[in-house]
This record gives sequence, structure tokens and C-alpha cells, in this order.
Amino acid sequence: MPRRPVARGRTARTNVAGSSRRLLVGRLLMVIALLLAGGKLVMVQGVQANTLSAKAEQQRITKDVIPADRGSIVDRNENVLAFSSEAKQLYATPRRMTETLEEAHAKDPTEPTATQYKQEIARFIARTLQGKITEKQVLDVLMSDDQFSYFGPEIDPAKAKKITDKYPQIGAEYRATREYPAGNLAANVIGAANWRMDDRKVEGQIGLEAAMDKTLGGRNGVKLSDTAMGSSLVIPGTERELRPAVPGSDVQLTIDSDVQFMVQRGLNDYARRANARSASAVVLDAKTGEVYALANDKTFDPRGPWNNNIGNPAVTTPFEPGSVNKVITAAGAIENGVVKPEDVLQVPGKIEVADRTVGDAWPHGTIPLTFTGVLGKSSNVGTIEIAQKLGGKKWYDLASKFGLGKSTGIGLPGESAGSLPPPKEWSGSSFANLPIGQGLSMTVLQMAGMYQTIANDGVRKPPRIVDATIRPDGTRVPTPDPKGVRVVSPKTADTVKDMLRAVVQDGPGSINDGTGKAAALEGYQISGKTGTAQQYDPAIKGYSNEKYWITFAGMVPADNPRFVVGLMLDQPHGSEQATSAAPLFHDLAAYLTQRFQIPLSKNEAPFQVLQAN
Repeated sequence: MPRRPVARGRTARTNVAGSSRRLLVGRLLMVIALLLAGGKLVMVQGVQANTLSAKAEQQRITKDVIPADRGSIVDRNENVLAFSSEAKQLYATPRRMTETLEEAHAKDPTEPTATQYKQEIARFIARTLQGKITEKQVLDVLMSDDQFSYFGPEIDPAKAKKITDKYPQIGAEYRATREYPAGNLAANVIGAANWRMDDRKVEGQIGLEAAMDKTLGGRNGVKLSDTAMGSSLVIPGTERELRPAVPGSDVQLTIDSDVQFMVQRGLNDYARRANARSASAVVLDAKTGEVYALANDKTFDPRGPWNNNIGNPAVTTPFEPGSVNKVITAAGAIENGVVKPEDVLQVPGKIEVADRTVGDAWPHGTIPLTFTGVLGKSSNVGTIEIAQKLGGKKWYDLASKFGLGKSTGIGLPGESAGSLPPPKEWSGSSFANLPIGQGLSMTVLQMAGMYQTIANDGVRKPPRIVDATIRPDGTRVPTPDPKGVRVVSPKTADTVKDMLRAVVQDGPGSINDGTGKAAALEGYQISGKTGTAQQYDPAIKGYSNEKYWITFAGMVPADNPRFVVGLMLDQPHGSEQATSAAPLFHDLAAYLTQRFQIPLSKNEAPFQVLQAN
């Protein structure tokens, strides 16, 4: 059977068509790939060009902080109490140092090993810093596997340069240290500041350093530096300032360093001899309310390490003042014509007020005391009788004008307003306590302010402790003088001031002795008031017969007041000093009159009858 012919031409055409389609697909894929690549190139060179360029620039530029210089704190005579200085903090990169040194030793065996070289560095640093750090302490850091480590104390920049010049493997970073040349002098007022790594500046932590941190601290600047590719090393000469640092302002206080020193030392010594739990003192300018000294018996060294005495009880811790508070009743009675200083009152040994019986500190029957004698002998019964004649509302309104129950606004951190219960909160026996300084509370600063009011012709000047700020350009900006508050008339203030001279009167005869005669200062008229207040004891849910606050507030000289001094001892016991703060007032007044060459009083204080015959 003959074979059928094969159609070869058709098969060839089919193969050619398949090849053409594959070639077309290949070309199409190539075109798509080229389009994608072109698009990516356009994106990189066009749309993303600025972003990528910025990232590359960032890798070549280092942004760093320019620390602002912190302002100083000075006293009223421009004696420096706090200032900042430059220091350096050493650091190392132990792991990288090991790798680099071992590589160098491997290439050249004559080079020291990493261990040998680190020992050499440690010896040099210990010798340079002369006891501030030991060779072992340095070596412990260098021999660690840490990537980065600070070590040692903050040191003088010159010594840091000596170390880093000789051993470039050691770095030194800028620090600002806060210096307190007077140590703990006024530390409870000034406070303390230290270096904050996160913010790259010294920041206030305690006291005025914290309260005035923005004023003192200024504002950090910013600088840029070029760095070598692939390295963090700054290229010398490429630094430029992006934003300059703004230095902080100096702060000038009203404090007098010499007065502060004497008050602080005298208070500490007296509190120790009185076995007091704590003690505080304030010295005010009688006319302006400026604080010349504000001290607590317990303090701290702001240079560190800080202890638990970083507070400022003279402004933060109120107490019940006792009989120094009787000045309110005296001023109110004179202002409102309730009684005259020489009027004789028949004062019984005890008085009943609601469910409360109040007696005097010494047992007696009914005795004829002048109103001046009520103050001079510190009669609780006589004071309450006069307060009742004055009336609760007038008494409360006057106490408010004296500044009780509200903070002074002095600007020190944590200031307490104390406590002055309003009449609507009084119980039936409240007015047996308040006039004699129980059932309310105040700070030593507030207590001194009450007597500053009497010394200043009846005008209370809110106390201030910041005299001015001095800007970096030298411009002095005084602290606004606070507006005075008229509390009583000048005549009333003068009368009460004269009556308070009887408190330090010495006879003749014990019936005419004042309770604070130990405060008397020869050649000067002194006005003041003693105080003793029982402390509330939660254990017995009542006032203790063993725990007291002892107070004294007075002015020197009484005939032309220059200074007011307020003193408080918390729970003194077991000694002669535990019964009165008057001797401490005497010592401080004697210093003040000498220090400021205050003229002697022209006349001796006239004798005042305290108990009539």
C-alpha cells in the first residue's frame, strides 16, 4: 500500500509561531523590568533625592549640646554662696580598646598586649589623680567587656587633658559642677543642684536651686560638627554653632552670710544644750521684712552626699506658738479701746470656758495685774478675759491681718500656711485656746512676721529672701517690694511695743519680773514675748504635759527697731536651756547690735508695774 505524504510545511510554520510568541513575551518582560528600574531610578534621583541626601548628611554630621552656664547665688553683700565650674568625666570603651590593642600586638609582637597597656593606663591615671581613684578601680573598668563606661570622679579639665593627650583611648566628657564655697551655710535655703546627664546641664534639685531653676539655668545651645565617614570622630575645625547657649541669671539674696553663720551656729549649739528635737530661727529687717538669716539646727552639705536634713522646717513645719500669740489680743484690745496698758485687772487663778478650765503657769488666787502685767507675766487667764471683751470675730479678723492661716509668699519651696480655724469651725472651748496660742499653728517665719508688724508701726511687710536677679549682661532686676498690709494703727503698734518691754523687765521684786528677763541686753531697750505650748499627743488623744514647743519673738532695739528675731525649740528637755529661748535671743541680739554698730538706746526702758499692790 502506498504511503501517505507527510505535511512538513505546516509543522514548520507552527514552530516558528511559538518561537515568535516566546520572543515577544521575553521582550515584554525586559521592557517591564527596564520601566521598573527606570521608575526606581527616577524615585531615587528625584522624589527621594532630598530625603536620602539628608540621611547621608546626618551620617556625616553630629549634633551636640552647648551647655548653658548656670547663674550664681550670692548674699546681700555679693559673697558667693553657689556657683558652677567646668569639670571633666573620664570614660572608656573597654571592648573596642581590647580588640584594637590585640590586633596591634598580633601585627607587631613588640607592641604591648591589651592587658599590659591597660595596666600602664591605670597606673598613670591613679598617679595623676592622686588618690581620687585607685589603680585597681581604673583597671576593673578597663578589663571589663563593657562597650562604654564612665569611671572615676569629675576632675579638673587640665588633669583630664593630661590623661587624654597621653592615652587617646581614654575620653573626657564635659560636666558642670555646682560649688558651694560656704559648705552648709544657709543650705536649707539655697538647696542643691547637680549635673543631669539627660539634659546635659546642672539642674536644681532642692531649695531655691530648684524653685529658681529656670532663672539660674538658662538655655542650652546646639552645635554641629562634621564626622568622618563610618566613624564618630569629629573632623577638627568643622564645629559651628546652630543655636547659642543662653547663660542663666545670678540670684542675689537678702541673706547676710555673717549673720546667717552666727545664727546657724548659735541655734545649733543652743538646741544641743537644750536637748531639743529640732530648732529654727529667723532674723528679719524690722522695716522691710527682708530675711537676714533663716536657720534650722539640722542641715546638710549641698556638695553631697545629701542626708535627711534637706528640708527647711522654718518655713515648712508649723507648730502651736503658745504665748507669743498673745500679741494679737494685746493689739486688738488697744486698737479697739477695750483696755489701757495701765488698767488693773483682777485676774483669778483659773477661768472656765465651756467645758474647759484654763489656768496660769504659776498657781495663784485672784491678783491685781495691769494689762501690761498680763503680757509681762504671760497670764493665760488675763489674756482670755481680755480676748472675750474684744470678741471672737474681731480677734479672728486681726489674726488674719497678722498673716496667720496663709503663706507669706516668700518663694521658698514647701512653705506652709499654718492653720487658723475660722469661727464657724470653733467649738465652745476654742476661744479658750486660740488667744493663748493653742489650737492654731504657724511657722517661725510667720511668727517673726507678727512681731515685724509691731516693730514697723503696725504695717506687715511680707518677708522676702530674693533681693534681685542679675542678667548675663549685668542688668540688675530688683525683686518687687511687696505691698505692706496695715494691721493696726501706728499708735497701737507703739503702745504694744512699749508693753512688750515689760516681758524682759527685771524687778524690782519678783512680782514685777517679766518671763523673758534673760533676753535683756545692757544698753538697749528690748521688746519681746516668751511662749510655751503643749504638744498634742495622739497616744493620749490630748495635750501632753511633757512635750512642749518653746518660743521667743522680739525686736532690737525697742525704741527704734532694726531687727526682729523669731526662735522655736521643739521638745527641749532636761536642761536650763529647755525652759526658755530668751537667753538665745540675748546672744543673737548682742551680735546684731555689734555687727551693725547699732547705737545704744538713748534712755533705759522705764519701769512698768506688772502687779499692783
